[in-house]
Amino acid sequence: MTAATYQYVDLPDAAVVTTRALLTARENITDTVAARAMMCIHGGAGFGKTLAVNICLHELEPAEDVRRVTFRARPTARAVRYELFTALDLPGEPPRHPSEFDRLLKNALAEHPRTFLVDEAQWLNGEAFEYFRYLWDEPATRFAVVFVGGEGCHTVLRREPMLSSRVFIWQHFTRLTPEEVQQVIPLFHPVWAGADPDDIAFADSHAAHGNFRAWAQLTAHTRTALARTGRTTPDRELLRWAFSRLA
Repeated sequence: MTAATYQYVDLPDAAVVTTRALLTARENITDTVAARAMMCIHGGAGFGKTLAVNICLHELEPAEDVRRVTFRARPTARAVRYELFTALDLPGEPPRHPSEFDRLLKNALAEHPRTFLVDEAQWLNGEAFEYFRYLWDEPATRFAVVFVGGEGCHTVLRREPMLSSRVFIWQHFTRLTPEEVQQVIPLFHPVWAGADPDDIAFADSHAAHGNFRAWAQLTAHTRTALARTGRTTPDRELLRWAFSRLA
């Protein structure tokens, strides 16, 4: 997968910028994978969690066998079993009985080291988190887990002492600070490379608010406005038009 695949919108010429959060995630994920441990990356929507994790895990491939799993709507342990069965590309039909299913998954997870990216982990309830702990606690299994989710992910995990005590690293993603916006956004897309820093600050305070997803949306609309007006750099008038699309 290319870096562009991880972007929120199809945004030509967008670049993956090495923020402090991404550098920290790279170090944390590398250490978690090496320890075959579990970690939790959590934060608000649009702060760049999934993009950062995908970039960092992609750097470990193909030496590391990375499997990506995404859940929706409070999955049960049964649903987790089926998702893992699919993610592991196991042959045949899924077993009908839980004990048989558990044996199959444990055997598969003992074959060689793996890493699971569990995205949208805020949808997991205590039962689903507990099932990951159950498999991870099996002495023969050899896998790391990176849980990525909103603040609800952190809340649910913290309510499960048996699991939270096993989380190797916690990382909280936050908004870009105004200083980071000035450093990062001109590198994020050519639209902002020649923009006045005051206009970038204006765009952040009125629309993006340090949120990478919002910056991606704003950049897409600003790019459209530049193409239609023939201007080379955004100004306040053009930015206000872009803001109107985000309201």
